[in-house]
Amino acid sequence: MHEVTTAETTQYLTFTLEEEVFAIDIGKVREVLDYTAVTRVPQTPEFMRGVINLRGNVVPVMDMRQKFGMSATEKRVNTCIIIMEVMVDDEVTIIGSLADSVREVLDLEPGQIEPAPRIGTRLNVDFIQGMGKHENGFVMILDIDKIFCDDELATYGTDDVMNQLQG
Repeated sequence: MHEVTTAETTQYLTFTLEEEVFAIDIGKVREVLDYTAVTRVPQTPEFMRGVINLRGNVVPVMDMRQKFGMSATEKRVNTCIIIMEVMVDDEVTIIGSLADSVREVLDLEPGQIEPAPRIGTRLNVDFIQGMGKHENGFVMILDIDKIFCDDELATYGTDDVMNQLQG
């Protein structure tokens, strides 16, 4: 008798920003909402589009396109807000991120994921967990904690946003 080892499959939510397909671990996703009005908060980074009221809770909404240096997300028929759990300063923080559209939940095995590309030392690609092979292309698998854990977001946490709104 011989042991059978199975590679652990991970599920990813895939979504688009411009024409590119990205993915995040489904375990980080709480829900996907239709686009709703976002209240702008003064003196926050450009990529922080504002806040929404999610069942009585203030949730900051980020524009991942702007965070990646793309043009701002515009409201279209498939535009949505992905509500995620992100680690900021060792605490779970709920944030929303705009996406042009949500595509599907994708199952990927470790053998289907290539390491993130290394592009010299000047470009920071630490937020890319890997490149998932899907159909005839690649899906960029994002480390959502690394995208939104920088000093800008820590500086403008949910408590700070609440204080600005009440102040």
